[in-house]
Amino acid sequence: MKKLIENFPSQLREALEIANAAKLTPKHNIQNVIVTGLGGSGIGGTIISELVADSCPIPVLINKDYFLPKYVNNTSLVIISSYSGNTEETLEAMQQAITKQAQIICITSGGKVEEIAKQHNLDVIKIPGGNPPRSCIGYSLIQLIKVFVHYSLAPVSLLTDAKNSIDLLEKENNNITTEAKHLAKVLLNKIPVIYSLGSCEGVSVRFRQQINENSKVLCWHHVFPEMNHNELVGWTTKNENIAVVTFRTSFDYKRTQKRFEVCKTVFEKYSASVNDIVAKGNSKTEQFIYLINIGDWISLYLAELRGVDPVEVNVIDHLKQELSKF
Repeated sequence: MKKLIENFPSQLREALEIANAAKLTPKHNIQNVIVTGLGGSGIGGTIISELVADSCPIPVLINKDYFLPKYVNNTSLVIISSYSGNTEETLEAMQQAITKQAQIICITSGGKVEEIAKQHNLDVIKIPGGNPPRSCIGYSLIQLIKVFVHYSLAPVSLLTDAKNSIDLLEKENNNITTEAKHLAKVLLNKIPVIYSLGSCEGVSVRFRQQINENSKVLCWHHVFPEMNHNELVGWTTKNENIAVVTFRTSFDYKRTQKRFEVCKTVFEKYSASVNDIVAKGNSKTEQFIYLINIGDWISLYLAELRGVDPVEVNVIDHLKQELSKF
């Protein structure tokens, strides 16, 4: 896992090459977009939906279940995102998309998704396989950006910003790893509570998933300003087992920033620590990718401190084996 995280900038570079070479057929009268995928394959959908929120002229839904919405039809662009190509829920959603005559694009390393796509002459962007899906977010996220840009649902600048993020990560590598090591020590034997200030909830979800899978630790996340209307009321008791982590970007809305400043005093009173991670980069894409990378490093260093294998996911394998019996 350490090598995979070290190679994240190289993965982004290769992903851009794949995106540039991708052949996509024309789509017609697209009225909505659904990205369907789960876990490490699905989080890219959550992130792209935030990246294009201020530019995409049509609704974008991220689906993380077996079923597609009833409204899906031949004016829907359904993006099938499954790294392995064998994700049970995504395969069922894919069959529904085919039945509903949706316009479909697949992002996968192979598996049944590729087989079905070939049978139905569907567009496929093939990415390298053989690694844990969560370690390959660069491949899937860049292809999603490619799809949105190709169909004029996002500006071309998103691809340029993704390219610029490679230089950013390489330039900031020492600072990123140093901060990540420090934060891993702060989070050791704590329950991380992760907050973002609205614009980058997908990155917070990604970090939570990495803490779960790599570090083998339970945690939770919430987002401003929504948490101000519910979870904030739960901050009433001192708990030294809780450590707050916040993701900050330069795109956070000023009123939301003020909300956080007020709430931070509450968190400091009732938790062991409050730790702000401030994104670097000139664009939202660069800042999101920066936060993804530092979060991945934190999860790795925390796994090392806890003496656990960041790669193994035995409990998920057990679940799949049990499900295969039905």
